[in-house]
Amino acid sequence: MPNTTVVGAGLGGLATAIRLQNRGHQVTVFEQADGVGGKMGQFEQNGFRFDTGPSLFTMPQYVDELLAFAEDPVLFDKIKLDTVCHYFWNDGTTLSASSNTDKFDENAHLALGIPRGTILKVLKDCKIKYDLSGSIFLENSLHKWKTWFNVDVLKALMQLPRLDIFSTMNSANQQLCSNPKLLQFLGRFATYNGSDPYQAPGILNMIPHFEHNVGTFYPTKGIFSIAESLYLTAKKLGVQFNFQHSVDSILVEGKEAKGVVVSGKKIASDYVVCNMDVNLAYPRLLKNQKQPKRILNQEKSTSAIIFYWGIAKSFDELDLHNILFSNNYPLEFKCLSLGKITDDPTLYINITSKITKTDAPQGMENWFVMINAPADNNQNWDEIVTKLRKNVINKINKNLNTKIEENIVCERILTPPDIEKTTFSHKGALYGTSSNSPLSAFMRHPNFSQNIKKLFFCGGSVHPGGGIPLALLSAKIVDKIISDG
Repeated sequence: MPNTTVVGAGLGGLATAIRLQNRGHQVTVFEQADGVGGKMGQFEQNGFRFDTGPSLFTMPQYVDELLAFAEDPVLFDKIKLDTVCHYFWNDGTTLSASSNTDKFDENAHLALGIPRGTILKVLKDCKIKYDLSGSIFLENSLHKWKTWFNVDVLKALMQLPRLDIFSTMNSANQQLCSNPKLLQFLGRFATYNGSDPYQAPGILNMIPHFEHNVGTFYPTKGIFSIAESLYLTAKKLGVQFNFQHSVDSILVEGKEAKGVVVSGKKIASDYVVCNMDVNLAYPRLLKNQKQPKRILNQEKSTSAIIFYWGIAKSFDELDLHNILFSNNYPLEFKCLSLGKITDDPTLYINITSKITKTDAPQGMENWFVMINAPADNNQNWDEIVTKLRKNVINKINKNLNTKIEENIVCERILTPPDIEKTTFSHKGALYGTSSNSPLSAFMRHPNFSQNIKKLFFCGGSVHPGGGIPLALLSAKIVDKIISDG
């Protein structure tokens, strides 16, 4: 039985542990925190419960697949949302994105004045992009030659223009519609991997397929219950967990990973899988090894500033997922590229108490208010947060005709430096590197070391990227590489 060490109990690390333990490995996980989940954490304050990180749950089949590895998995309840998201614009326009695509199409016609069938046409294009390239780019290593010698690649090459690889997301969407609000709606999906719709390649327009064609889901006990379920299932399979154990370094002998050093003690293993952000893993755990400078020096993805607010009021016009758009989307992304935040940012408001009633006291709501922010480059975050908080409150008050500041009864604020400190995400970048060029997918760190045998990488900082589905797929790719030998 091979012994395998996993460094980090984030979502990618948990998924890798389950897969390899099921394959016959004895897996041991070392995690510097006191629990699992990484960015997918939770906390309670003044009677309110908050998920700390990811709030959108799509492609649940990847979690179901993991839980099926155990004879008696620890399951979690989930529901498919009837309403995917509510959208608000400063001019008073609102749009309810129904999970029923025909109803969504009709709502968009009535709210935005676009021709009927436009949403259906756009979502069909998203599905085509995913069907042609999803399995290639998301479920396989782009750094193994055999990935490129199969029928799926040939089919994709034959319809290369449909993938819009050499167009930006925005310019590709302009071929399908001209309504500025619909273009803004479609452009926001670039933020799902910390990118800019005016720079990121058009192939990323497959992302709405996950949310609208497949569906958007919610675990009824909160997003953290996904990590908790995977952890308990992994334990049932026999995975060994060691919390509050920081790995000092990865042992490398003769260009082969031989284990890890924890608190000065050498622990041997046959394979090592690193779930730490590669931008921190190399200088901290592999400091004497060759550094992949070209990869590590790439443009970072965006980060976020998050206000966790306990709100002493209930807002019927809001749902689980809500977006309050900025007036000037191009300016918003230009500011981010310059390390700044516009005075009129787009807000994402997640309110889990809309479904999980125990997440807030009766008649109140738990608000997770997220604003896209640049990665940390020593900005004055105290000054930025002070100004941003005023702008966020003014925007909410205008859109909802309220005085939200009078209803904030508790607060916690998370900044990019906080994100780096608590989750070991380099510079607080939530998705590792950005996807702002056609070659971005190929420039992400591979799921294996090209210089050190038996060393592998999973999680949101490596291929295929950040977010719940992609972190889970990174584990699937690692499992496949190891099993293929």
